[in-house]
Amino acid sequence: MRILVVVGPAVVADPALLESLATAACAELGVPGRLVTAASAAEVRSLVTETGSPVVALPGPDPEVRALIGDAPPHVVWYDLTVEPPVPGSAHLQGRGAWGLAWAVRHALHRHRSPATRIAYGPLADQWGELRLPPAAGAGPVPVVVLLHGGFWRSMWGADLMDALAVDLAGRGYASWNVEYRRPDRHDWDATTADVAAGVAALAGLADGGRLDLDRVVLLGHSAGGQLALRACADQAGGAHRDLPGPPGVAATRVALAVSLAGVLDLAEGERRYLGDGAIPAALGGTPATVPQRYAAADPMARVPIGVPTLLVQGADDSPDLVDANRRYAVAARAAGDDVDHLELPGDHFAVIDPGSTVWRATMAAVERRLGRRT
Repeated sequence: MRILVVVGPAVVADPALLESLATAACAELGVPGRLVTAASAAEVRSLVTETGSPVVALPGPDPEVRALIGDAPPHVVWYDLTVEPPVPGSAHLQGRGAWGLAWAVRHALHRHRSPATRIAYGPLADQWGELRLPPAAGAGPVPVVVLLHGGFWRSMWGADLMDALAVDLAGRGYASWNVEYRRPDRHDWDATTADVAAGVAALAGLADGGRLDLDRVVLLGHSAGGQLALRACADQAGGAHRDLPGPPGVAATRVALAVSLAGVLDLAEGERRYLGDGAIPAALGGTPATVPQRYAAADPMARVPIGVPTLLVQGADDSPDLVDANRRYAVAARAAGDDVDHLELPGDHFAVIDPGSTVWRATMAAVERRLGRRT
């Protein structure tokens, strides 16, 4: 098995640079790779359909090539260097520049090695989740981890960020429900909040013939997804602000444990510190002074106690502002009466979503202890 990278005829990038990036990504994953630059849309079609092995295709702006995106075999991951709208029904990443080719290669390999079932929870292009199940072994239903990706609430980052964790969880005997959602840069903050609530609630309809243990549901978010996870728990449990319910008409999925990996947990202070180059006011549509109700509803620091057992995980080598916010949140949540574990270990912002890292192994040990207490 090898990974084939197909570059469309009008892609604006140096082929040697793309080849070096693809080669490095394949080497990191321990698989051989090959890059081919196609001369036409017909050649792109021929290349992406000639093999059942993972394919990453860079379509570029050529309309004939782009018309292939929604009509390609499922083993093809499409990647646009530029910011482009999502193509419904396809594996399509976009907007991360040349560096994003490595993410596309990883996504293609994960999809090949551990296939997931994509299920829509709404009619729009970004309203879906991917369900991965552990191998058919053992007796009884399996616990479920709902995954919420980060990326500072920007559309260039998607659910593929959580692929490696989803695959690792399956190997540990967990099911995973990796939720995509509309981001506020293309929609608005209320759309993001509604989608997360609907995506989490959709789990109740995915019982898979009794294989899923809906009494052992872990809601796990990374970075901005950590904020979304704790806010979703606060909405469902009532939290400190019982006048701030979740979206109407969305049934709750009972969460046994909330896990925040390098979460953005103090939005008001993060806005004052210009965290993520102004990502917080850009996402929420203003500052605490201009949209105070949005911050009151969205800010984990303002919602304690959330009423759900919580595990905070933070890489000590991450942004000092995130380290600071997680430490302060742990103190505030405990003081408000929440049951909180705070795990801070060496590692950067992405170590917490790297299955090979010490901090992830410690995270799963803590999750298993928590779920063990429940049983």
